[in-house]
Amino acid sequence: MEISAAGRLEVRITPADVGKRVSVRRLGEPGAGPEKFTDTVGVLTSWDDGVLMITRRDGESVAIEQSALVAGKVVPAAPARRRGPAASYRELARLAARAWRPVESERLGEWELRAAVEAEPPQRPAPGAVGRPAGAVAGRREGFTRRANSVLPLGDPGLPLDAALDAVRRWYGERGLPAYVQTATGAEGTQELLCAELERRGWVREVTAELWTGALAPVADRAEGADVALSRTVDEAWLGRYGRAGAGEVALRVLGEGPSVWFAAVPGAAAGEPPAAIGRCVVDGRWAGFAAVEVDPARRRQGLATEVLAALARRALDEGASAAWLQVETDNEGGRALYRALGFLPHHAYHHYRAPQGPQTPAGPGRS
Repeated sequence: MEISAAGRLEVRITPADVGKRVSVRRLGEPGAGPEKFTDTVGVLTSWDDGVLMITRRDGESVAIEQSALVAGKVVPAAPARRRGPAASYRELARLAARAWRPVESERLGEWELRAAVEAEPPQRPAPGAVGRPAGAVAGRREGFTRRANSVLPLGDPGLPLDAALDAVRRWYGERGLPAYVQTATGAEGTQELLCAELERRGWVREVTAELWTGALAPVADRAEGADVALSRTVDEAWLGRYGRAGAGEVALRVLGEGPSVWFAAVPGAAAGEPPAAIGRCVVDGRWAGFAAVEVDPARRRQGLATEVLAALARRALDEGASAAWLQVETDNEGGRALYRALGFLPHHAYHHYRAPQGPQTPAGPGRS
């Protein structure tokens, strides 16, 4: 906290600091006692009508009454990482986008609209009918993964925000898909202000996950000799263990495309059974991105996930990679424990915001 020469706590932030990372101390909740304080660190996203809104690293927004402030100051944009590969948010966001390529995309300024939907034969109108039923969208099916079916906003869309979001909703509506915007929080260059603006307009945050990074060699060193087969393609058995809904033609395209894609599988206990464990890796320059790590529930806690990751890491090292990244949802306690044991650390959180139903109506003053 900021302390004056006289030893008093001071508030050294103003509404002009909106968009900056701040640390504030406020009086505790009513009834907690005058000596109780609460500290909050995050990006100041608004300061209106005597209320501050601060978005924390995990994407949660905290409303603070100005009258409750005891101290506050601007702090560095993101804490320095003590270990692990150095990387910016933009670099990692682009890596992840290349690892989950859409079937089609379109630029809106510095925003990329991404979709991975499967075409189907056009619907024939019933006898005597003209055109197709109102609201029907011919030639499209449900998209595969939010990552390949959401907007990646890495700068200025070239339009006022409301106009850009209208364009996003039209584009996805034409494809029979809900409109999603993927944002990030918790690192230098992330999008806390955009998160706040989406929430003001009624967009709903449906999923929060984190992108973690780590060194590649320590993962490769964890191999203990399990039988792990590597392949450039997947078969029905691999997809059977993957178990994701909509794993059809489009899923195969999304999974199989990338700079250098590898699939791993540990054979099942009997012929014809799905693999006991699987994984996917995309090698892209100095980076290896791990995904789709799944283990047969009956074979968990046997080190199979580590063996899959180690085999993929050795292949990535052979191709010149030295660093690794992966994405893990915040409620995946088992996965998070494994990745931390392998030396990975969180870099930033990312979120998928879904468009509200009906016309957009900003919920308050915005900074578009």
